[in-house]
Amino acid sequence: MATDYDAPRNNDEDKEAESLEALQANRGGSTQSSSVDVEDADTAEGIDLPGADLSGEELLIQVIPPQDDEFTCASCFLVRHRSQIASEKDGQQFCSDCVG
Repeated sequence: MATDYDAPRNNDEDKEAESLEALQANRGGSTQSSSVDVEDADTAEGIDLPGADLSGEELLIQVIPPQDDEFTCASCFLVRHRSQIASEKDGQQFCSDCVG
């Protein structure tokens, strides 16, 4: 089917104006609340600043030491499975992502 690109197109501004007018008519005299919902996480109390004294804080997670089938990459310092060892140099092991 052929399209005539020289023919006048429908004006999208007319559609936007109609919808804007419809929105304004529907809104009428309704009032909007200016209150904003604030969550506890949004406050500054939940943010730890650099240099803050954290000596009284306790760890909330259990730290598991590396297993026998894992190693820590000397480049990215991620704990990986031994199948991802790509190279060893001077006793340091590197993962396939860092070498590749």
